Amino acid sequence: MVLFTPAELGSLSLPNRFVRSATAERMATAAGRPLPALLDLYRQLVSGGVGLIITGHMYVDAGGKCHPEMTGIHEDDLIPDLAALVDGVHEVGGKVAVQINHGGMQCSRDTVAQTVAPSDINVEFLQQPARALTEEEIGETIRAFAQAAGRARLAGFDAVQLHGAHGYLINQFLSPYVNRRTDAWGGSLENRMRFLREVCRAVRVEVGEDYPVFIKLGLADSPDLEPGLSLEDGLAVVAACSDMKLDGVEVSGGIGGSRNLNSPTRIRRPDDEAYFRAWARAAREVSSDGAVALPIMLVGGLRSLPVMEDVLASGDADFISLCRPLICEPDLPARLRAGQERATCISGNRCWPVGVEEGIACKCRLPKQEVA
Repeated sequence: MVLFTPAELGSLSLPNRFVRSATAERMATAAGRPLPALLDLYRQLVSGGVGLIITGHMYVDAGGKCHPEMTGIHEDDLIPDLAALVDGVHEVGGKVAVQINHGGMQCSRDTVAQTVAPSDINVEFLQQPARALTEEEIGETIRAFAQAAGRARLAGFDAVQLHGAHGYLINQFLSPYVNRRTDAWGGSLENRMRFLREVCRAVRVEVGEDYPVFIKLGLADSPDLEPGLSLEDGLAVVAACSDMKLDGVEVSGGIGGSRNLNSPTRIRRPDDEAYFRAWARAAREVSSDGAVALPIMLVGGLRSLPVMEDVLASGDADFISLCRPLICEPDLPARLRAGQERATCISGNRCWPVGVEEGIACKCRLPKQEVA
């Protein structure tokens, strides 16, 4: 099976095609230091057969902290804690990339008193109004991304993933729904891509040419948002990723607004699965440069072994990214290899903690799975 064959992501060699997609674990102190439970979770994922762990998003700046109990990578003082986390994964033979992020307008009022965005915005699905970033603040935020990537390399992470999906700051700059700027950071798609280009350039200066850097990219916003990021524009961003010296793209959705764009419920049948597959196929087509194709990861509703295999065999993607199924079964890859046909996850979306010091966990009433 293709799922269990090795693959490359830039200079990073991986033992199989299973990726733990970044999942906010809420297992950190108020200062952003990872708790022992986070390492325990990562060790479970390694022993369960995951080829690459992508951490839950870590904030690059205190003003971009999305929610309580979020892990930080915004200060040098955190490097020893992060290095201990990485060492613990490496000790059991795992590979771990860190996802770095700034929440922008989507930061919780519990963590950020004044949220920011490319432009002033106040809509019902946000917890509070956000004000437009100044030119100086844009530069500071770009440097924050670069410095966070530098800390990731010093801590020993195997790669860095930029979060450019799900309505966070990079996605906000790309989307005309939020980015209404009339200066060089807004307007045309090329101008709206400028923030991402500058982040990529600054990150490369910080980490060097050979260190693996890839992106989780929301290819389109919810159709309820007007004017949102279109699929055509999202694919144009994918086509520019190689020029931005990115080593791969994880295909996902953009700003969901009031719609559950990125984690729909009740995925029961194969036809419900892989809901971003057509986008991944299109991303594959625009990302290929002659004989060289940018590695594509597909996340979103993948549950059954035959569907996962078909995605890879068809060439629509190179890696299978899993989020909710690995909250439910951290050892899912091993289970699938042993004969289980489908993830137990029922996509009930009851993973998020309701209080502090709980951490992310499956709380659905699940059917029993029989493994051959």
